[in-house]
Amino acid sequence: MNFEHLIQINDPLNPFVDSLTRAQLWEGLVLRAEQPQLFVLGLDSCTILSRTDSTLERELHYGNATVRDRVTLTPQESVRYDILATEAHVGGSLTMSIEQPDEAQLFLRFEYRTTLPVADTEDARQTQEIVKSAYRESDIDTVRLIRQYASTPKEPGALH
Repeated sequence: MNFEHLIQINDPLNPFVDSLTRAQLWEGLVLRAEQPQLFVLGLDSCTILSRTDSTLERELHYGNATVRDRVTLTPQESVRYDILATEAHVGGSLTMSIEQPDEAQLFLRFEYRTTLPVADTEDARQTQEIVKSAYRESDIDTVRLIRQYASTPKEPGALH
């Protein structure tokens, strides 16, 4: 199953929405990669197994379940999560890409690629729509939390 959607970060026509800079949005995406328990409901802990300038190998602990993934960071552009499929859970990827068509507008594109089969029955289609809705709600929550962290005074080097 593949699914993508776009969330508008800055809306120059809506004065009630605080604007974020590209740097603030990027710092929020890095925070989500390094400390996912702040963003992901049900995640007990995250262990970073290895780190390079552009990748993180992580182990995510959800109760008794453990998921391993690889995070690839393209600075100021995108974060890609690649989840290895096991017998216990589906594999796939999530890419969050920053899009900025002009100085006033800023968007975040979410692209999901999973090993879930294409729906061929009504029940399967309904299940896929539930999964897509859950992804969308989680992504809206991610943006909300990035906004919250960006607006909170931080230590030097944190979101500002």
